[in-house]
Amino acid sequence: MSLRREKQLVFTNITANSLLPADHRYRRVDALLDLRILENKFAGLYSKLGAPGIRIDQGLRMLIVQFMEDLSDREMECAVGENIAVKWFCRYELTDPTPDHSYFGKLRKRLGTKSVAKVFNHVVGQLEAEGLVGGLYQFIDSSAIVAKTNQWAERDKAWDNGDDNLNNGNVSRYASDKDARFGCKGKKKFWFGYKRHLNTDMRQGMITKVAVTPANVPDSRGLDRVLRPGGMALLDKAYSGAGAALVLRAKGCHNGAIKKKNMKGKNRDRDRFLSRLRMPYESVFSKQSHRSRYRGLVKNQFQAFMQALVHNIKRWASIISMTPNAIPEPVPV
Repeated sequence: MSLRREKQLVFTNITANSLLPADHRYRRVDALLDLRILENKFAGLYSKLGAPGIRIDQGLRMLIVQFMEDLSDREMECAVGENIAVKWFCRYELTDPTPDHSYFGKLRKRLGTKSVAKVFNHVVGQLEAEGLVGGLYQFIDSSAIVAKTNQWAERDKAWDNGDDNLNNGNVSRYASDKDARFGCKGKKKFWFGYKRHLNTDMRQGMITKVAVTPANVPDSRGLDRVLRPGGMALLDKAYSGAGAALVLRAKGCHNGAIKKKNMKGKNRDRDRFLSRLRMPYESVFSKQSHRSRYRGLVKNQFQAFMQALVHNIKRWASIISMTPNAIPEPVPV
């Protein structure tokens, strides 16, 4: 065999799988995810006419990487085109053509928030089957999502039209994001945008439900959208009112809300115990991005689903890394 032929065979055997380290975190994530069963659910998103497009499972994998690494569309174009680990995870070989940045906007539009909710719920179902979601204790709280707007210019528009200032009554007439509102948490924290409500199961810190509302919606009104039936719900002082108590009673949940200082029957020892109990899971809310990537309530719900999905995947992979024999060896692709 000639030397030239031997070199050709050597380069033919080089694949993305052969170059990716055996202990790379994407291998752990890949071993956990089973997105193939979702292909039939999303088959109607693509036309059967014309040339075949990018498979839906590849598109979902690229979205997961985009939110896992917090990449823009153009950054994601470079990542899937140049990064060997991303190529392997998204099922591309070294010389395969990869999509440009315009594909990701089209993919999000085609999928929509309802389809992403199905993916999120599918993964939560996998977590429940693995015993990583218990349902006994649930920690519910909300965090701010700050909208991308130019409020100085919008305030000037309000003044030009005779309004003294921007407020939740008139901001929809001037803001570029018509669904965003002003919100307040405590006495000093004000922002313009949305509020993310999360339900964190306290067995392994997995997010089981997520909802987005305008920032002016009280926490107690968002409770009904993320509360799971049964168990004990650990809540902060914002949920100590009668409205939240009715929602908890209707769902058959034990009320674990911390009472305000001036409330009758406040037990400081009980409240300190509840605070310590939920303290390890506070990071679920603090570590997530507080900047809105998109405009509009529906698109911000899409963002919240993807961020919660990525949180669960990373947490799942972290748990598996501590028990290396829990998953089979990755299968070469």
